[in-house]
Amino acid sequence: MNIPITKATASRLPTTDLSDPGFGLIFTDHMVQAFHENGSWGEPEIIPYGPMRLDPGTCMLHYGQAVFEGLKAFPTDNGHINIFRPDKHYERFNRSCQRLCIPEIPEHYFTDALPELLQLDRNWLPQQDGQAMYIRPFVFGDESFLGVKPAKRYRFLIILSPVGAYYAEGIKPVKLMASPRFVRAVQGGVGEAKTPANYAASLLPASEAMASGFTQVLWLDAHQHEYVEEVGTMNIFFLIGDTLITSPLAGTILGGVTRMSVIALAKEWGLNIEERPLSIKEVFEASRSGELKEVFGTGTAAVISPVGLIHHEGEEIQITDEIGPLAQRFYDYITGVQYGRAADDHGWVTYLD
Repeated sequence: MNIPITKATASRLPTTDLSDPGFGLIFTDHMVQAFHENGSWGEPEIIPYGPMRLDPGTCMLHYGQAVFEGLKAFPTDNGHINIFRPDKHYERFNRSCQRLCIPEIPEHYFTDALPELLQLDRNWLPQQDGQAMYIRPFVFGDESFLGVKPAKRYRFLIILSPVGAYYAEGIKPVKLMASPRFVRAVQGGVGEAKTPANYAASLLPASEAMASGFTQVLWLDAHQHEYVEEVGTMNIFFLIGDTLITSPLAGTILGGVTRMSVIALAKEWGLNIEERPLSIKEVFEASRSGELKEVFGTGTAAVISPVGLIHHEGEEIQITDEIGPLAQRFYDYITGVQYGRAADDHGWVTYLD
């Protein structure tokens, strides 16, 4: 489709150092924008990146009606750009929109407007191994009113951020603390949606975990505080004996695209894989018996993140001080596909010349 483009008068790229961009700290010159009003979505446009004008009464600021996504594009040795599984991120985006009473966005925002934006700002894509372009689509209620009801006007945007590794220290095992007081989500809530409220609610327990020397919170179920659900920014897998176990998607867990990819690969590689409730007690017992072989998180930001230690109610289990062989295998395969070093046998990558 022919997308209107208003180019920035001057690029900020010449004064930007992309050698060590950090994560989510730098933004490119342009962004996609579209509006929903009078019952339908308008056509997207590409405009210069910059501050947005918002009325102080904008309903999203008061009632949190918003949804976002996070996916990545990767540089390849032959100069192409690979976008990893944008179709699955689009599907999840609209599932989240349904839960937040936000009108579903048209598919061509992802299939046409996003690639056009990446092409326009492709010189911002860092080229060193481990670096990528983080893509942040988001939508929010843009109507001005005070009152708890769905908005009638919405604004959709896509912004781009050149990023380095999510963990600056590299692929080293993280330390998790199961929260004894807080929960992430309950049945019937918004745990399966990618909405800001979930992340705002995690800030205090995450801060307390970090103050105690841990990397992230390991969330347990809200009713019994017994069954493992997910980590602060990742889904989580446990290799117990010869079986890979992860929590089922039952309404309280975000269905990660990397999680989906790992499950598909595990089945293809002939591994025993179970999506079932797993108690923290079973995890600790497996550690004591020597059956707990590996624990790792999965997510767009870090891809695979090995877990080295878990703390729960005064007890700790030490799992590893380096990435395990299975986690390494998943990491090597997925990143190989993302960077074009491995064949994309599953059709997971959208290629841009």
